[in-house]
Amino acid sequence: MPLESEELALNETMTTDEVDCSAQAGGPSLPAGAELMREFLAHSPFVGHLGMRLEAIHPDAVRISMPFRPELATMGDLVHGGAITSLVDTAAMAAAWSVVEVGQAPRGTTVGLTVDFVGPARGAELTADATVRRRGRQLCFCDVDVADGHGRLVARGLVTYKLGGTR
Repeated sequence: MPLESEELALNETMTTDEVDCSAQAGGPSLPAGAELMREFLAHSPFVGHLGMRLEAIHPDAVRISMPFRPELATMGDLVHGGAITSLVDTAAMAAAWSVVEVGQAPRGTTVGLTVDFVGPARGAELTADATVRRRGRQLCFCDVDVADGHGRLVARGLVTYKLGGTR
């Protein structure tokens, strides 16, 4: 399910004040879980190390991109499966939190992760589209498709994510 980039598109330079002003002016506002993810992804050392960027967040759906860098390659320009798996896991986590009301001590963890590599990811930015397919009281089941810069599917993931500290 491709995400429309104009709906709640997130920009790395967007500040919390800009989000608040949008909400006050009658524009779209982010749910607490979505805002938590925007902040988490902007400040996570691991996410930053991989160069991931939150492109869009919607109820139960997220798009995250990861640029190609030689440090992410297995050999030549072939992106390492671990980097792709990290992208899958991160996108699913953000989708799971996207509609949640955050409590005092939010916490969560991936409890299941399967990634099928269906094509080579060679020297191009990758984009992960994560969608929550089923949401329980604590568990979210997410599908994640990862495509290269030409729109070719390179990996498909199934992630089970457990939410805690929510309202």
